[in-house]
Amino acid sequence: MSSAGLTRRELIQAATVLGTGLAGTGVTAAAAAAHGKEEAMTNAEPARVARETMRGVPFERRETVRIGMIGVGGRGSGLLRDLLGVEGTQVTAVCDVVKEKTERAAERVEKAGQPRPALYSSGEKDFENLCQRDDVDLVYIATPWDWHVPMAVYAMKHGKHTAVEVPAAVTLSDCWKLVDTSEETRRHCVMLENCCYGFWEMAVNTMVHQGLFGEITHGEAAYIHDLRDILLADSGEGLWRRKPHAERNGNFYPTHGLGPVAWYMDIHKGDRFTRLVSMSSREASLTAYRDAKVASDSPKRKEKYRCGDMNTSLLQTALGRTVVLQHDVVTPRPYDRINLIAGTKGAFRDYPARIFLDGQEGGHDWQSPEPFKEKYQHPLWKNVGELARKLGGHGGMDFIMNYRLVQCVREGLPPDIDVYDAAAWSAPGPLSELSVAKGSAAVEFPDFTRGKWKG
Repeated sequence: MSSAGLTRRELIQAATVLGTGLAGTGVTAAAAAAHGKEEAMTNAEPARVARETMRGVPFERRETVRIGMIGVGGRGSGLLRDLLGVEGTQVTAVCDVVKEKTERAAERVEKAGQPRPALYSSGEKDFENLCQRDDVDLVYIATPWDWHVPMAVYAMKHGKHTAVEVPAAVTLSDCWKLVDTSEETRRHCVMLENCCYGFWEMAVNTMVHQGLFGEITHGEAAYIHDLRDILLADSGEGLWRRKPHAERNGNFYPTHGLGPVAWYMDIHKGDRFTRLVSMSSREASLTAYRDAKVASDSPKRKEKYRCGDMNTSLLQTALGRTVVLQHDVVTPRPYDRINLIAGTKGAFRDYPARIFLDGQEGGHDWQSPEPFKEKYQHPLWKNVGELARKLGGHGGMDFIMNYRLVQCVREGLPPDIDVYDAAAWSAPGPLSELSVAKGSAAVEFPDFTRGKWKG
């Protein structure tokens, strides 16, 4: 059963009883009911009033982007640092359930030369007061996953554009809720997919759209990241991020790998995802690591994990392209997002970055992409890349992402990643769970654009 709607206190308490009733790999009655509800969301759109699309809708141009930030813990504090380095940004309000974190954030804002922001830390719903402020244009959400949709929906309904961390939603119904609310309120919901703004991701996107790889037919994407220490920690993400491993079985974190590939394939700009098939390996690594590292009298030793170590999904698009999408955060192996794109004239594959072009010198061996670096470097990296590498996290991609978001608002441009992208890139999470629960049967992929992807 999804933990959406649980309070932070309930999430923390749940960390001690994750395994209750979830022994083995079978689907519980509650999970089966949830899967049934999700399956209904794939077969037909819920009844809704027809509204105008938000595709291509520009932000209202404004010289200064006033930001209210919700969540300034580990991830949020890094993003705040980036935002304070972007010209035209003013952080007017900060919210976190931990008061000390809001105080540290306020000090950082003042140190950057801005007025002290208003602080909100009086309970789990104090974010609502931030969203009601008149001096906030954009609500920036960097909280645990289950809070993304309630916060974004509330903010949009109170007239604010939103930027939300990944994944934007963890159920299909919540994906639709974001889409419907954005269309109803005419407010944007931008997903903060930083991996779309990596140096090679942006350069490869340029290569693709300048025809270097010919007609695109296939992509591969992943989030392979050893998070065992984080998952079993007694603080930070360990308080909530391990919980899905006991309750669900699928791909919990699809957007980092999928986002760039979706850009390469022009998803929602002439193509869309149409169906998905998924299967999971057996679960072994998280249990083995827990048993080796955690004291025998710890409540964690009673937990039973359902999620397989590796989840592999296969997606197909309306134009017949395919995407292999993987998720593994518990196996001891090097970090990898794969980031592969292939077409009739060649291919690119990352980690490490390498390129192959049909007819190249050197035969059928991968080549270094360095000779292509200057020609295909994206203008954002050319113009602010040095500052990004100095200030931003993850090699500078975080800063580029935030710089571009603010640029779109200041110049009155449509967002690069809109609510339909947020929904579609997040949807492989619940869709993979549904497919796994159905014995790896194919499941339909909702068209969140309601036909507007053809434009």
